[in-house]
Amino acid sequence: MKHALGLIEYKSIARGVMAADAMLKAGNVELIQATVLCPGKFIALIAGAVGAVEVAVERGFSFDPAFAIAKFILPNVHPAVFPALTATNPVELKGSFGIIETIDAASAVVAGDTAAKSGRVELIEIRLARGMGGKAVVFLCGELAAVEAAVKSVQDRLRDEGVIIATSIISSPHPDLAF
Repeated sequence: MKHALGLIEYKSIARGVMAADAMLKAGNVELIQATVLCPGKFIALIAGAVGAVEVAVERGFSFDPAFAIAKFILPNVHPAVFPALTATNPVELKGSFGIIETIDAASAVVAGDTAAKSGRVELIEIRLARGMGGKAVVFLCGELAAVEAAVKSVQDRLRDEGVIIATSIISSPHPDLAF
């Protein structure tokens, strides 16, 4: 069962792929995403039981410390985060629409988890930094008050880290809005 997410970031694509392989071989974890990011970085995102994720992230991060940039473990993840990360959440845009833009992938994962745990919103997608200059975006929807509360919750949680670039709330999005 997936209870935790773990992420490593490398400044080398070749070494990052090898580190991701080491993570998967370290224990009973599932690869959620392994991808190249702008500008030539690599991330691997895994899920599993908290202990297995901790071991795998440490193995991946320590695989080649000269190329490792960051590591991240998020225990007790809200279940809606997993399909939002793979854009397979069967959520239809309804009610109000919230957007949270962050400077990096790890911050967006935390933002999505925080928003999902804040109340009655639905995560549409957590788009991780690919083709966006390293930035990431969280899309969510729900009743206006719930979306406002979720965005505020994320801002409060991440304010001191300085990782939020911008947020937007559209109270009544046009039906043709696509993103």
